[in-house]
Amino acid sequence: MSKISGIYAAGMSIFNEDLSLNIEKTILHAENIIDQGCHGVAIFGSTGQAQLISIAEKIQFLNKLSESKYKDKYVIGTGLNSLVEVINYMKLGLSLNFKTFLIMPPAYYKYGDNEVFEFYSKLVEAVPESQIILYNFEKLCGYKFSLDCVEKLVSKFPKQIIGVKDSTYNLYENLKLENFSIFPGSETKLLKGLQLGCSGIITATCNVTAELSRKVYDDFILKKEQTKNQKLIDVRTIFDKYNLISGLHTYFALENKIYKNILPPLGLLSKEDEKDLMEKLKNLNFTTKSSMAA
Repeated sequence: MSKISGIYAAGMSIFNEDLSLNIEKTILHAENIIDQGCHGVAIFGSTGQAQLISIAEKIQFLNKLSESKYKDKYVIGTGLNSLVEVINYMKLGLSLNFKTFLIMPPAYYKYGDNEVFEFYSKLVEAVPESQIILYNFEKLCGYKFSLDCVEKLVSKFPKQIIGVKDSTYNLYENLKLENFSIFPGSETKLLKGLQLGCSGIITATCNVTAELSRKVYDDFILKKEQTKNQKLIDVRTIFDKYNLISGLHTYFALENKIYKNILPPLGLLSKEDEKDLMEKLKNLNFTTKSSMAA
């Protein structure tokens, strides 16, 4: 098994005016940010509004994604709370030759390490051919992975539990496991994480920082002087002042109005915040290539 590493965007989902998922443009957006520098895209994570999208649309999407020219560069998020639905979605993914999944523990209920170990054990037992990246984001699901829980899962399932996206940031500095991928969830942690032995990043704002993030990553791998890391951190810090999904959709909507479509209860930034965001980015002399034709 080869270790997964690199710059991964948490992919955005694109919607029509009636709020149905625009499958073709969601895939095109993902393909374009890979062209701009990402090693891959995590589909249907929190940035992709996965919990708000119907299972029927997710099934349709996965079937179409299997035809993408970059089909080997996707990590498939499930965005589901039901154990049965997660298993069924993973089996569908495997039938389409997707084998790597980003899976967060279920939201809403209170539980601890033992219950989380049991949850992932059920997934592995049901879909042993899969590879799972744990999604550590206490802010969203209410649970924070402990070092002990991750180590226990990897010890029992070394072929299936292959990495973690650490958006809570309690793991990436302290977790030391062989042949295990660790991805902090922010560009502000990219260089530090690489220096600590992390594998890269999986982040929302790589939708706009793909080129910058890839430059920082490549310069580290090639042992070159870092010339773009501070600008990368500054861009992420600006977006961190807002809800990331709202900020990203607002940013892209200035070039393509389809990005204005966002699933309730989420919404775009206020006009005041939009102006503030764009002024701050302009002051950094930050621009991106268009992600998608209008």
